[in-house]
Amino acid sequence: MVFEEKMIMNGEPDEEEEEEEEEDMVDPLESVRQKCEDVEHCVHTKERLEQCETRVGSRSATDEDCTEELFDFLHARDHCVAHKLFHSVK
Repeated sequence: MVFEEKMIMNGEPDEEEEEEEEEDMVDPLESVRQKCEDVEHCVHTKERLEQCETRVGSRSATDEDCTEELFDFLHARDHCVAHKLFHSVK
């Protein structure tokens, strides 16, 4: 009953305020990953991944997948991220 009285007096929390607070929070790791994706080597491996996905997606049946291209891209990006993070920790 006390809780209900407080809700009546204060009103229910506004959902828009909660959503705005969540939007303001930015994961720093995502920011670093995004910057690293713009590095030349990452751009090249991402292009190869996208070309493979387009090629595989255009075929009705194929055994080819883009695992190697995906791993190459993730390795290049993560190498860049690790270098940036460890360099700033020193």
